[in-house]
Amino acid sequence: MGVTVESDVWEPNPALCLFFFISCCLSIYYLPNSSRSSAIFGDAPSSSFIRFQRSFLLLYSLSSVMEGLLAVFGEYELAYHGIGREQMVISLCIGYSAALFVGTFLGMLSDLIGQRKVSLLFCLLHLLVAIWRRVTGHPSVWLASICLSLASTIFFFNFETWMVIEHDKLEHGQDSVNDMFWLMTFVESASFIGSQVLGNWLIGGHEKTSLLAPSSAVVIMAFGALAYVSRGWKEDPKSIILKDYQTKFRTYILGDKKVWLLSWTQTTIHFSIAVFWITWAPTFVADGREVLLGLVYPCVLGAKMLGSTAFSWFFSVTLSLRTEDCLVYACLVMGFVTSIVAFDYQDVEILLMLFCTFHACVGLVLPSLARLRTMYVPNELRGGMMSLSIAPSNALMLFLLIQRGFYQNIENSTIIAMAALGLFSAAGCMYMLKRLGKQPHQNWHKL
Repeated sequence: MGVTVESDVWEPNPALCLFFFISCCLSIYYLPNSSRSSAIFGDAPSSSFIRFQRSFLLLYSLSSVMEGLLAVFGEYELAYHGIGREQMVISLCIGYSAALFVGTFLGMLSDLIGQRKVSLLFCLLHLLVAIWRRVTGHPSVWLASICLSLASTIFFFNFETWMVIEHDKLEHGQDSVNDMFWLMTFVESASFIGSQVLGNWLIGGHEKTSLLAPSSAVVIMAFGALAYVSRGWKEDPKSIILKDYQTKFRTYILGDKKVWLLSWTQTTIHFSIAVFWITWAPTFVADGREVLLGLVYPCVLGAKMLGSTAFSWFFSVTLSLRTEDCLVYACLVMGFVTSIVAFDYQDVEILLMLFCTFHACVGLVLPSLARLRTMYVPNELRGGMMSLSIAPSNALMLFLLIQRGFYQNIENSTIIAMAALGLFSAAGCMYMLKRLGKQPHQNWHKL
């Protein structure tokens, strides 16, 4: 008599994605300030400001899709070509080493030579990796890890800095800048989901013939982004010299306690997100069941999109909530959620709920931190401050990858617990920042 073994494959309820989609639409449609809503989506009279918003968000979404395609399907390509676990760990270590020893200084370079040239470098890095994969037909671990890590670092600080500087040039108020902060988080998450859909459609289940199709798509998008940045982006020449920049950086960044608190908070947020994306897959399959991770991915990003739309609600005129207070509560929630996961919780449904809660908080925290940077950091030093703030996170991730990947001296649950402790410390930093910031916030737009 034959024995039939039924495979237990778990997948999230499709209604969850529909819930996030409808919730995001309703949250945006019923924004507390209807005048700002109309200004964002183009109902206001045409102006240079509206044109800038549309062109910027188009370029940003295009860059986000490139980030998503080569990050997600780059790992899939490595696995398809038989790259083993040890080589995967090596590629991650190479990437974090490049981000630590080179990417840390790219923000300062952006402040000195301008965001336009660094954006060109971002496009060229993606173009180089995509062309290499398309021509050789086989991924290069060293080349891809270094280039994509540097590109991700540029993506983190350069577009935000450019957007804030352009808003100052157009002399628009802080409300419009705040709207762009949450829109950037929203568009980034939506573009990552779109990159997954595009990649699945390009591959179409025929790996041997279509595996290189995502790289071809990146080549086309990179050329389009290069054309826009080189011809459609007008930037004023930088007049600051290195000696003056160093003096200002020591005074306004290294010598300001409030910026130190803000930087540590950014470090812990960046570290917790990095820990999540490295450990989420093994955490989901820890109970032995097969999980369709490709369906979990859009759920957590949908939660992040919903969290970003909550930014305008929390900082509306009716609520009048201070940014530091919001970050204290959000970091505490993220810390508690991460602590539960660290205790080796294996129920898949509960894990999905916890991960969605975590990313909803991330969607709220990222634009909130950007808002605080606008209050405390001069625009001409913003890129350097942002790239320097994530250096401790990259160093710690590199150390933990070596300890976990090569020596097996630490468990995933311990790494997640460290992320939880960092988030609790971030809540304390935001509380201290509120105490130090009782005086009126500095306005660097007037310097």
